[in-house]
Amino acid sequence: MHPALLGLLTIAVGVTGCVGYFYGANLLLDKVLFPPRGPNAGRNITRANMIRPWVFLGPAILALGLYLAYPVVATLILSFQERLPGGARGFVGLQNYAKMFDEPKFWEAMRNNVLWLIVVPATATGFGLLAAQLTDRLRWGNIAKSIIFMPMAISFVGAAVIFKLIYEARPLDVAQIGILNHLYLTFGGDRPQQWLTIPFWNNFFLMAVLIWIQTGFAMVILSAALRGIPEETIEAAIIDGANPFQIFFKIKIPQIMGTIVVVWTTITIATLKVFDIVFAMTNGQWETQVLANYMYDKLFRANDWGIGSASAMIIMLLVTPILVWNVHNARKEMR
Repeated sequence: MHPALLGLLTIAVGVTGCVGYFYGANLLLDKVLFPPRGPNAGRNITRANMIRPWVFLGPAILALGLYLAYPVVATLILSFQERLPGGARGFVGLQNYAKMFDEPKFWEAMRNNVLWLIVVPATATGFGLLAAQLTDRLRWGNIAKSIIFMPMAISFVGAAVIFKLIYEARPLDVAQIGILNHLYLTFGGDRPQQWLTIPFWNNFFLMAVLIWIQTGFAMVILSAALRGIPEETIEAAIIDGANPFQIFFKIKIPQIMGTIVVVWTTITIATLKVFDIVFAMTNGQWETQVLANYMYDKLFRANDWGIGSASAMIIMLLVTPILVWNVHNARKEMR
C-alpha cells in the first residue's frame, strides 16, 4: 500500500475508533449500567458522572503507562544488570553506576551539560524577551515574529546541518562557503579555522544552534505575556515620569516573571536532553560530549546497555526536579 494512503487509512481508523469508543462508553454508562430512570435515577446519574472521566481518561492512562512508565521501570532495572554469556542477565547492583562515574567521558558530558544549562536557557529566554518587546513596537512586527519563529519549524538535525555549513572551513586558496570563516578572513584572519574542533569554544558554537531554535519559542510565549499586561499600569508609570527602561524592567518584567520562569524551565528541559545537534555536528568529539550522546554511544555503539541505562537514569534524575518545578509554577499561574 502507498505510504500516503496508509497514513490516511490509519488516521481514519484512529479517529473512527476514538469516536466509537467514547460514544459506546456513554451508551454503556447511561443506557446499560446506570440508566437515568426509576427510583434510583439521581443516584445512577451521579455514579455515571463519577465513572465517566476515568473511562475517558483510560486510553490515555494506558498509553502513558505503556510508553512512559514501563520504559522508565525497565531502564531502571537494566541499570542494575549486565549481560552474561549466552544473552542472560545478571544483577550487579551499583556496579554500572560505579563504572560510569569512573569514566572521564561521563564527567566531560556532565561538565558540558552544566555549561549548556548555564548558557542556553538564559540566552534564549533573554533574546526571546528582547525580540518580543521590540517586535511589539514595530509596524511590521508580525512579519518579524514569523521570521524569528521560523527556526522552530526546522528539525534539530536540519538546523545542525545549516550551522555546520556556516562553520565550514576550506583551504586558504579556495573560496570559503562557510560564512563565519569568510568573515574571519575578511576582517584580518590569517587562515580558516576549524571552529568545531577548538576545545571549550566549540561548545558555544553548538549552543548557538539551540539558542537560534528556542528564541522563537520564547518570543511567542513572552510576547503573549507582555500583551496581557494591563495598560493602566504602564500609563501610570508614564505619568509618573518613568523612562522606557524603567517601564520595561520595573513594571513589565515583574508582572510576567511567572511566564519567564516557565519559558526558562521548558528550555532547560530541552537543553538537558540535547542530542541531535551534538550527534550531527561533532558526535561528541573534541570535548563536546553531552549526556544524551554519551547514553547513545553506550547503548548502540558499545552495546553496553547496563551503563547506557544508568546514564539514562541520570538524565531523568536531572530532568525530574525541573519538570516538577515547571508543573508547580504552571498550576500556581492558573490559580
